[in-house]
Amino acid sequence: MSTAPPPATDESPRSPSRPQPAPVPPRRSPWSALRPLVLRLHFYAGVLIAPFLLVAAVTGVLYAASFQAEEIVYDHELTVPAVGDRELPVSEQIAAARKAHPEGTLSAVRPAPEADATTRVMLSGVPGVDPGHTLAVFVDPYTGEVRGALEQYGSTGALPLRTWIDQLHANLHLGRPGRLYSELAASWLWVVAGGGLVLWCARRRARRKVRGATGRRRVLALHGSVGVWAALGLFFLSATGLTWSTYAGANVTDLRAALHQATPSVSAQVAGGDAGGEHAGHGGAAGGGGAAAGTHGRDVGVDKVLAAARAQGLENPVEIVPPADASSAYVVQQVQRAWPTKQDAVAVDPASGEVTDVVRFADHPVLAKLSRWGIDAHTGVLFGLVNQLVLMALGLGLVLLTVWGYRMWWLRGRAGRFGRPVPRGAWQQVPPLLLVPLMAAVAVLGYFVPLLGIPLAAFVAVDVVLGEIAHRGGKRTYV
Repeated sequence: MSTAPPPATDESPRSPSRPQPAPVPPRRSPWSALRPLVLRLHFYAGVLIAPFLLVAAVTGVLYAASFQAEEIVYDHELTVPAVGDRELPVSEQIAAARKAHPEGTLSAVRPAPEADATTRVMLSGVPGVDPGHTLAVFVDPYTGEVRGALEQYGSTGALPLRTWIDQLHANLHLGRPGRLYSELAASWLWVVAGGGLVLWCARRRARRKVRGATGRRRVLALHGSVGVWAALGLFFLSATGLTWSTYAGANVTDLRAALHQATPSVSAQVAGGDAGGEHAGHGGAAGGGGAAAGTHGRDVGVDKVLAAARAQGLENPVEIVPPADASSAYVVQQVQRAWPTKQDAVAVDPASGEVTDVVRFADHPVLAKLSRWGIDAHTGVLFGLVNQLVLMALGLGLVLLTVWGYRMWWLRGRAGRFGRPVPRGAWQQVPPLLLVPLMAAVAVLGYFVPLLGIPLAAFVAVDVVLGEIAHRGGKRTYV
């Protein structure tokens, strides 16, 4: 007896086969596409730029400590043996300095800023002194004794020790070409710090812990933890370092000028142009009558000029610059860069002793103030010792980050070899909607910060060439 076949069902082998839909790949987040690119950039920047960052960090730590070292080494010149009851007129102090050092011309005077400090009389054009420097003659303001003379550099009054360290940090004593090293370090510091910060913040919390970790994972945890704490300070050092660099700094200056945010300066022009006569100029004060003694009695003298500036509220420390020519005025400017910043300036007519122009720091444009504060904080003078200690901590942190970075690269390899970087082609995984704006932003940054853009373009070109060679040789796309 035959039985009827069972009815066809979807599961029955007699049912026609249906095409199965292709599996839908999981949707990738923008970060998952960007992460390999950020990781590769962080790796390359860390390996290739780290030596420059290491030198900048070590020399920066030395510079931050140079202020106290300068006070110890030059204590005899900077301080007086005993504080007197009354200071001599500044004109007499200038005369004492010129008697001991008649060479050169007077370029500026800084009256003793504190009771136990000496007065600095700066001379330019002195034989044997670097043309860009001055000879600072230190005078006891109470007795007129010349305590010594030292070569001085810059607006902060750096003496030989600090000058040597400053030049080491700025250009490795190689002059203008050497400045490229420090600008390269400043241009890439924020890239390295920013990339590391993004990678660490995206890392799972459980993998950030230092406790219990060993080997490469422990070094990575230390590297990331210190990097997160130091990131803000490293961003600041990078930005402020670029403001007075050779190429990026010029772009910053041009931008500030276009926005009418340049630092204003006091006008030293005197109406009539006959205030000082044909003998006026820097350092006419070979005698004790005043800073422009060659003006046939038509110069009121440095003491009255200082009194006029004091009447305008210019307290110590101040610097007095004598007239540059017959049509110029004295310029008196506060030179305190600590907080609160004192940078007011006045121009004083040498014939009448009247103030002809006043510029207050409070009236400076916002960007001019920020630039002033940023540079002063970068050099360790804005908040004194606290500022210097923070800079030392950042410098030492950057040294550790660099050493740990190379250590991780070493531990990633085997048999005593450095490890391999992230494979090439990371940019191909980035969606066009992210890649195009990113490339445009990089191009703009590269234009304004040339020592970021040029090395980056060189890295990419070399990477493409090596990748093509590896591809034709049938090798994996590693460096």
